[in-house]
Amino acid sequence: MEEGFRLWANPSSPHAEGRKARALLEDARERIKAALGWDGELIFTSGASEALWIALNRTMVERRIVSAIEHDAVLRGAPDAAILPVVDGRIDTDALASLLQLGGTAVVAVQSINSETGTWQFPLINDPGVQMTRSAGSLLLRDCSQSAGEGRLPDGDLLVVSAHKMGGPIGIGALLLKDYALLEPDGGHERGYRQGTENLPGALAMAAALEAGGYGGWATSLEQRLDFRNALHCHSSIIEPATQCAHIFAIAHPAMSARALLIRLDAMGFAVSAGSACSSGTLKKSRVLEAFGVPDDVAARTIRVSLGWNTTPDELEAFVEAWASLC
Repeated sequence: MEEGFRLWANPSSPHAEGRKARALLEDARERIKAALGWDGELIFTSGASEALWIALNRTMVERRIVSAIEHDAVLRGAPDAAILPVVDGRIDTDALASLLQLGGTAVVAVQSINSETGTWQFPLINDPGVQMTRSAGSLLLRDCSQSAGEGRLPDGDLLVVSAHKMGGPIGIGALLLKDYALLEPDGGHERGYRQGTENLPGALAMAAALEAGGYGGWATSLEQRLDFRNALHCHSSIIEPATQCAHIFAIAHPAMSARALLIRLDAMGFAVSAGSACSSGTLKKSRVLEAFGVPDDVAARTIRVSLGWNTTPDELEAFVEAWASLC
């Protein structure tokens, strides 16, 4: 990032400094694609929320379908979308089939990992929901904010990633798409698909973070994260609607409210939340937990615990001890 500020010039300017900045930007673009294993196109954005808005509003389709457990940014970006329910923790493929049969092409938004429960959706390459969407001539949009850096990217036509979820800086993300032809251009930068001067320092930092950490750069191993989940199970209930990841957990306390838990754990030095980080400050009932069928009394006692790439084994052990002291 420091290099980007030192060499800063507008990458869209035709002078020598601008051309040099453009070369650095394109190099960062290719480095990020290589680190993620993506062979399509990449549009830099200010983060996941903007990338989602572009995918939802600029794809050349007739309708929008979003799952009931998507991030608030998806619902804000497509307020008139048809809502796709979940059954037993998974996307209701029967409902998806019915919505796709209504006619006209659609963009279907189904996140890879839920930000509140850590539940995977459409985890397999040959998942029936993926094949169903493709067979209908529609496009699959995957919010990969919680999964990029955890392994291979999920199947999709448009994928969204955010740098700060992978050890990079805030204010930079990307929309990965199989072909620019999926979007309607409106002029501006990024080959005419985004407004605003490109964030060269952020792009360079995003590339550097991915290369430094990659898919094996976590301070904890998969086994340690699974042991952490098992230890929490001994003292509480973990909301597990379906196949779970190993770094995001929704934990229900036996008696204490989520509000009280946040206060107590914060005083102990632990940063947790109720619901997604973007909406947890309201402390309202989580619509995501409701969509997963979690009873109201359980949801009121549930917090979200998420592990970062730099969370250490000692921190996991300390949290287990703190949690046990509250149960």
